[in-house]
Amino acid sequence: MRVLVFGGHGKVARQLHPVLVERGHEVTAVIRNPDHAADVSADGAMPLVADVESLDTHALADLLGGQDAVVWSAGAGGGNPSRTYAVDRDAAIHSMDAALAAGVGRYVMVSYFGAGDDHGVPEDDTFFAYADAKTAADAHLVDSGLAWTLVRPSRLTDDPGTGQIETPRTGAQRGSVPRADVALVVADVLDRPATAGLVLEFNGGSTPVAEELDALGG
Repeated sequence: MRVLVFGGHGKVARQLHPVLVERGHEVTAVIRNPDHAADVSADGAMPLVADVESLDTHALADLLGGQDAVVWSAGAGGGNPSRTYAVDRDAAIHSMDAALAAGVGRYVMVSYFGAGDDHGVPEDDTFFAYADAKTAADAHLVDSGLAWTLVRPSRLTDDPGTGQIETPRTGAQRGSVPRADVALVVADVLDRPATAGLVLEFNGGSTPVAEELDALGG
């Protein structure tokens, strides 16, 4: 499978690339800074320099030509509400429309545990712009007609991965999860077409990822 990863130099993406390559996938990593090309090449991905914040749907569709799947792992990094909306909402939505235009049916969104209309973040909270932007992007994806999966991890850590998670099926509430395990979840849902339409909220836990996806019908 040919997989294009937006946010290709992010911490989750850099854990994801080698997993996908090891599984036989061809990975293109979209990066904004050309200085990061060597890093993603070392991960086994092909770097593609592009600023998603400045590209419209047509330009993004050109990037997506010939791909089989998209992973959105890009983000503004917080701190600036206007840029958060520009990247986490607007650019993400443009990428979804571009995927449709380019005939790329499979789309995996890295969101966050608790996203949605009931996210509960007050407007005067510094996290509000991110919560609002991700909620809008997720909603657009659900209505897009793409074969989507929403991957919603809890607070991300740099702890070593365990290969195990917990979801609301087993009582999970918001907690934390290693980025390495988020990458594993993304790789596994890409390899499982039946996870299309699945909203997967999770923490680190005690159930192997594959076993949990089996239990959730993926």
